[in-house]
Amino acid sequence: MTLLQIAALLIVLAGAFGSINYFFLRLPQSIGILIVALLASLAMMGLDYLFPQFGVATSIRAGIKDLNFSKTLLDGMLGLLLFAGALHVKLGDLRQQAWVVALMATIGVGLSTLVAGYGFSLVTGIPLMIALIFGALISPTDPVAVLGVLRGANLQKSLETKIAGESLFNDGVGYVVFLVLVGLSFPEAGGGETGVLETLRLFTQEFVGGALLGAGLGWLTFQVMKRIDDYALEVLISLGLAFGGYELAVSLHMSGPIMAVVAGLFIGDVGMKHGMSEQTRDYLDAFWKLIDEILNAILFLMIGIEVLALAFSMDAIRAGIWAIGLSLLARLVAVALPVLLLKPFRNFSRGVIPIMTWGGLKGGISVALALSLPENEYKPLILTATYIVVLFSIIFQGLTVAPLARRIGRAPELL
Repeated sequence: MTLLQIAALLIVLAGAFGSINYFFLRLPQSIGILIVALLASLAMMGLDYLFPQFGVATSIRAGIKDLNFSKTLLDGMLGLLLFAGALHVKLGDLRQQAWVVALMATIGVGLSTLVAGYGFSLVTGIPLMIALIFGALISPTDPVAVLGVLRGANLQKSLETKIAGESLFNDGVGYVVFLVLVGLSFPEAGGGETGVLETLRLFTQEFVGGALLGAGLGWLTFQVMKRIDDYALEVLISLGLAFGGYELAVSLHMSGPIMAVVAGLFIGDVGMKHGMSEQTRDYLDAFWKLIDEILNAILFLMIGIEVLALAFSMDAIRAGIWAIGLSLLARLVAVALPVLLLKPFRNFSRGVIPIMTWGGLKGGISVALALSLPENEYKPLILTATYIVVLFSIIFQGLTVAPLARRIGRAPELL
């Protein structure tokens, strides 16, 4: 299939499955599309089992391989999704929560990687270094899913900013940690041995380089946009920043996700305040909200149909069930320790630890990173376990986190 045919098929399926959800399931759009896609995929597998002569699932698997979930998300959609998410987080609000967000997105990701990785090694018997890769790819939360399900929870502003800021930045940090661990574990895939100094250099280049590139491109874009009063052109320029900046970061071996987040924060705050007319702000905001919703729907559709490309075994299913508990434990540690460290110096909103723990939804980036692993004997186990964790996270946590947040997170503002 050509790229245009694949894109057309995804859009048609997303619209069709979204309509089924709207008329029958009445679930949040993205979660509903994922469930309908998953049920359709399982039905195809059932037909293939009952009538193997038709080879329905086999044909679809070939199409999924053409789709290349990992490359489509990591090299295409992720930059737009992160830019759109960052665009609606205000720098002033983020500065007030800077220490919490920074600790959760750095130390928190590191702790989560260690806890999930070490536990996964214990329950599966795979080498610790390989298991730490699983820990790294399961640690990032999905900012699109998180912000989407919490949109109707009516949280305090401080708690909403913590969740939004941390989920945006830990995506980029987790991606960099994953790349470093893959380089250490599979030097043949990364171009040679990776020592401690080389690891530090790589981390600095990816993280700091991505942040500086995002800030620089954001500032340049702002300088251009404030001299223009044409909403269509300014929307087009913002799209060029998200697309082109992400690809430039990747080509320079810098973190594309970090670049997209920093650039989105800059344009969403400084750019909208000082570089746009009210009409442009309205159009830009509406455009990126629409992009966010459409890509989110397509991403969750892709997660749902990806089940057809997996080879499930009982060992892998058992590992996936263990991995659900490990990912929740790792998330609890990643949230609780930074909060406890900062508690002597500041007050926290009621329910911050349980809401941020249960609200740390895993999503497409975890599946994409698992698919991008070099071929090895442990990849099928890691991929299946990751997929099971993501399904549990999106469906069960995603459907219950907003009621949980409404129940325990609506105390009077403390910050």
